Amino acid sequence: MTILLVGLNHRTAPVALRERLTLSGCGLTMALDDLPVRTALSNGALPVGNGSGRSAEPPPLQEAVILSTCNRLEVYANPRTIAGGRAAVEAFISHLQDVPLSTLKPHLYFVHGQDVVVHLMRVAAGLDSMILGESQILGQVSDAFTMAKTANTTGPVLSHLFTQAVHAGKRARSETAISRHTTSVSHAAAGLIAEKMGGLEEAKVLVIGAGEMAEVALQALVDRGARQLTCMNRTFNSVVELAGRFGGQARPWHEIPEGMAWADAVVSATGAPHTIIQPDTVSEILPARGGRPLLFLDVAVPRDVDEAVGELPGVERFDIDDLQQVLDENMAQREAAIPQVEAIIAQEAATFAEWLSSRQVVPVIADLRRYAAEIAQAEVEAALNRMGDLSEREQQLVDRLARRIVNKLLHEPTVRLRAQAADGHGYAYAHVVRELFGLDNQRTPGGRTSGGGRGDGRDRRGLSQHVSISAVSFQPSAVSLSVGWRCVV
Repeated sequence: MTILLVGLNHRTAPVALRERLTLSGCGLTMALDDLPVRTALSNGALPVGNGSGRSAEPPPLQEAVILSTCNRLEVYANPRTIAGGRAAVEAFISHLQDVPLSTLKPHLYFVHGQDVVVHLMRVAAGLDSMILGESQILGQVSDAFTMAKTANTTGPVLSHLFTQAVHAGKRARSETAISRHTTSVSHAAAGLIAEKMGGLEEAKVLVIGAGEMAEVALQALVDRGARQLTCMNRTFNSVVELAGRFGGQARPWHEIPEGMAWADAVVSATGAPHTIIQPDTVSEILPARGGRPLLFLDVAVPRDVDEAVGELPGVERFDIDDLQQVLDENMAQREAAIPQVEAIIAQEAATFAEWLSSRQVVPVIADLRRYAAEIAQAEVEAALNRMGDLSEREQQLVDRLARRIVNKLLHEPTVRLRAQAADGHGYAYAHVVRELFGLDNQRTPGGRTSGGGRGDGRDRRGLSQHVSISAVSFQPSAVSLSVGWRCVV
């Protein structure tokens, strides 16, 4: 069993191609429905015909999850074969928006096996993002898994993988600084205001502009607790709508002097081609402030606030270059956390690999325990029939003793099988156990053939061990049990 990944991201594909292939909402649901994957995972159902009288070929994918964001489209799959799975996923992505495969392939990457595990965990931890350590991707990984579960395209392998990846992403953010210390200009501006004002709960903040930068700044201010917000822009209607979304008030453009007189801090983020706030205008409103300090955060390019404004008494001015120094320091702290995150990913990836390897021996362990339990039960019933009348309690003691013997005998082999699977030897050891105990075609004491091997009534060559209870005696203080072993080759 293996897993594979076919995808593209901000490093391999231009934004125009990523935009064409972005999936969300109903589009993602429809895409999951179109995947060539067996969806009846719960009952193992497969197509039974194709109208020609011949059995239809099973879908090339047994499980699949689609991770789609503005910066990546990735399809994770548990295929029947690596080659068939890769071809199926590439064709699926090509058909999403009728992008010719020849155009698409140069931008695609292909990963399989344990490398997929490490890649997804790096994505969830924010190491593969355009902005190192960004937090949104963790929720997007979780949402992708939820959508796949709803569409019934995921099963035990990818369910375990995505659960483990989300856990790794949460550990990275709680145990390291990979997502701390903002790398957003607007968030840095909000943080600087909070630092200068001793918090934003009582601060009066004027935001000038109505574009994306102004919107992000408002969101950052609200996230940090700002409650007294005023918005201004040349187009009054746009600023009314913006202020309403963030619980602020809107003022017309010509009232900028009054707005500055009211504010403790001004965030300017317009698209004007020249400065809009001059030192003369600011000088005129300073007497009305009663000596209160005034802070300007100019996040616009070109700049909105004249440099000379910062030379006025009681006024501080910071532009995007000043904030970039803060961002550079924050990014350095995030980069310093990368080795810690990589260590977490290595731990979580190893845990998943151990689980995946153990799946090779789980069926044989279950068959071995079932076979031994059937033998023990048959021998208990035969012994009880020979011993005459026993009380219900005495019969329960005999049954319990037989089950305890089976559990004790199989405990060590079970532990060793799992350990060998973790070391990569699961398949070989599972095969040996099946051969030794003839688990593919066993005859139970009742004469029934167990397992999925030949149905011709002949035992496979191998060693089968039978527990026989030859004598049971009851005394007031103890129960003695004699156990005999029969080896049949």
